[in-house]
Amino acid sequence: MSDSGRRKRGEETIAKIYAGDVVVPPAGANAFADVMLEQLFAETWNREGLSVRDRRLLILGVIAALGEKDTWKIQVRSALKNGELSEEQIHEATILLAQYAGYPRAAGLLAPTFEAIQEAKG
Repeated sequence: MSDSGRRKRGEETIAKIYAGDVVVPPAGANAFADVMLEQLFAETWNREGLSVRDRRLLILGVIAALGEKDTWKIQVRSALKNGELSEEQIHEATILLAQYAGYPRAAGLLAPTFEAIQEAKG
């Protein structure tokens, strides 16, 4: 696939994954975004073997372990808007992650979780 074809596929995928909430800079404006779109979103997110929901759950686990509250909120909002996870499932994931990532990290995700739920509702 040409770079422009990969970019287009990446743009379509990121729009789907993030329910249209992520603004993509024009091609060439940001090298990091260009690579991310052409590799992560054009290729990795489109591989067979895992559903979008499965990928989302894996990402939520990594983000929780890293304590990335802003990214957590984006992922939760997108999962809810796309119907991949319910509010109850998000809360259950947070409880489970507290056991593995630690209570302080999981507790730090509570406020962004509630914000994301409200934002997803519109």
